[in-house]
Amino acid sequence: MRARLRHTRATACYRRVIILGMLDGRTILARSRVVRSAARNAWAVSWLGPGVERPRPHPSEVVHDAPHAQLRRFTSSTPTTGRPVLLVPPLAVPATCWDLRPGQSLAAYLAEGDGQQDRAARPTYVVDYGDITFADRQLGFEDFACRIVPDAVRRVSDLHGGGPVHLVGWSLGGTISLLAGSAQPELPIASITALGTPIDYGLNASARPLRWLDERLGSRVMTAPTALLGGVPAPLVQLVYRGLAPTRELKKPWFLLSNLADTETLARSEAIDQFMAAMPGYPGRLYHQMHTRLIVRRELATGTVHLGRGVVVELDRLVAPVTLVGSTTDAVASAAAVEAGTRSFPSAATMRYVEVSGFSHLGLVAGSAARHHTWPAVVAQLEAADG
Repeated sequence: MRARLRHTRATACYRRVIILGMLDGRTILARSRVVRSAARNAWAVSWLGPGVERPRPHPSEVVHDAPHAQLRRFTSSTPTTGRPVLLVPPLAVPATCWDLRPGQSLAAYLAEGDGQQDRAARPTYVVDYGDITFADRQLGFEDFACRIVPDAVRRVSDLHGGGPVHLVGWSLGGTISLLAGSAQPELPIASITALGTPIDYGLNASARPLRWLDERLGSRVMTAPTALLGGVPAPLVQLVYRGLAPTRELKKPWFLLSNLADTETLARSEAIDQFMAAMPGYPGRLYHQMHTRLIVRRELATGTVHLGRGVVVELDRLVAPVTLVGSTTDAVASAAAVEAGTRSFPSAATMRYVEVSGFSHLGLVAGSAARHHTWPAVVAQLEAADG
């Protein structure tokens, strides 16, 4: 009996040793994988490294190509239904804002749907302005709001039997969309959704330094450098954009070191860096209009925008349904500046303001959490206006 008891105890002890050994082996294996992943990522994010993740844009095809007006359709692996959507990017920003990377692509979210009836795939297009150079210094808001975007709307409409088209714009892309709908209310527009689009720049903290300087120096002095350079050069745009998030830039080395084993986190950070590095510049004329008409004179908030060359846009002519989305943590477009738009378009068929929190300016459209907050707000507007 005692011998059997000793044998049982020995067997149990042996099993515990085996189990502990297996656990230790798994722990060692897991740790070695973490070390290897960290080593690979350390090389990838270094100056000589190839990067953490190769670009994987959602497939698209060009349906029309013209200077600063390329129109592309995002392909879908499932049949599409509903009104088509035209994504309108801002100026000084690449059109990749709509398709930053897998999981951070509003374009793919719309074009692919989710395979269920609650969010079907939609025909999804984007207008791409391409690079902006010194030769484009005379381009103004009227070129984009009265010609480029309206032409894109008509082309998309023609491809879908002449029906109306939803416009979704981010930042100044929302401004252009709202101006287009106001300047040409006869356009076949089903709805307009503007993400992070400031309307009253007097309520925008990022514009206060410019307004303060303009009061003391005058608009002529403030816009003289950009007139000389033909606009705001791309490197300056990239520097200013980085300067709006100084904490991120200062903490970036520590951020990279502390996340060396987290490939997904590093890939998101890398995508943002690549996006900012691809930012083109502002055309001189458009920047002058933005400074004098939008920032200093707050013409979007007052209801009448004077673009020059005989173009005056009355905002009360906009009749399409409108949804404005603002974030309380957006350093570029404050929530109050966005919400002010609910009072600038009195003739809109419907006016809806959606406020979120925790999103940066880019995060509104391409943040990892946007699919749970801002993207559903976009889809809700599209579905409500489909009829």
